Amino acid sequence: MIVENQGVVDQNNSDEQQGLLEIADSYLRKSVAPVASEIDDNTAALKEALQGMSDRSLLALQVPKVWGGAGVSELTLRSFQQLVPRYSGALAFLQTQHQSAGGLLTKTDNESLKWQYLPYMSQGKVLVGIGFSHLRRQGNPIIKAIPVAGGYQIEGTVPWLTGFGYFQHFILGATLPDGRAVYGMLPFIETVQQTGGAIAFSEPMKLGAMSSTNTVTAKLTHWFLPKEHVVLIRSAGAIHESDKKNVLHHGFHCLGNTRAALDIIEATYQTKQLPFIKHGFDAFNEELNRCQLAMMAALAPDSQTWEERLKLRTWAINLAQRCATAAVTVSSGAANYRHHVAQRVYREALVFTVSGQTTALMEATLAQLVNYSIANG
Repeated sequence: MIVENQGVVDQNNSDEQQGLLEIADSYLRKSVAPVASEIDDNTAALKEALQGMSDRSLLALQVPKVWGGAGVSELTLRSFQQLVPRYSGALAFLQTQHQSAGGLLTKTDNESLKWQYLPYMSQGKVLVGIGFSHLRRQGNPIIKAIPVAGGYQIEGTVPWLTGFGYFQHFILGATLPDGRAVYGMLPFIETVQQTGGAIAFSEPMKLGAMSSTNTVTAKLTHWFLPKEHVVLIRSAGAIHESDKKNVLHHGFHCLGNTRAALDIIEATYQTKQLPFIKHGFDAFNEELNRCQLAMMAALAPDSQTWEERLKLRTWAINLAQRCATAAVTVSSGAANYRHHVAQRVYREALVFTVSGQTTALMEATLAQLVNYSIANG
């Protein structure tokens, strides 16, 4: 009976998660896709799109149900990761920051922070960003945390922080003298502490794509991070270990971007009725399906080596690049217009190429481009 009841629970969870994906797909197709170009440039439009996700409780997928999240499976999460960039890269990029923050907060032993944030993240009552990609950099740390009485003093400049004006807080990663990293919750607004510490932000960067996401730098001067605001402390090199373990993850955005490009190619064929466009679509579509199946299968623990997963990630990147170029090609001269859909998807492919990039991924991506050039030279 216990086994039977468990089967009912598993089926109910599966149905619920499929329903969540259907809700997301319907919202994205009907409300986001028609204004995707505006969302790419306009903060008000992006805020409205993000609010739509909040209204549908789509912003805490990794957060367990007990904390108010959706608690979805790995397969559901990766399906969702493909869905959003199919319709808007800017929305995908922005909401991913918040989703990642939710995932980190579920791992903290700081129960006070959990109660303060997790129950409010799914519906966007509290929005949180992340700032720790700089921990991947080799050499002298650019954000340092020095232990002091009651917490840590933080100094340095965060080079990449997305979501200014959207998120109220962000989780910062800073390097301790022994090489470990402390992750703490900070306000995402210019602040001067009574102790004299301060945090200041630059103007949003003029990015080639997704400029509406308001990516800034943050300068921290004598910032005091109390222990009560510490999310996690991780061992030296933990982010590199995590990158190896999660090498596939950003690749699912590439799959969504590829699907966006194929939507353009398919729609163009419907208009121009040129057989070679249909042939190109069919070939790319078949390759996308193979890549998607291989990546989803590789999510199973110990099913693939790191090298095999890295190869799949570079395949997804390369496929997105080729399909985005194909979308531009079939769109002809119109693709030169800033707000043409093929132009936007092409720029988004560039962003997803370098998202979460490590040195190993850079090397593998470049090697694939070189090998393709040689093979087809």
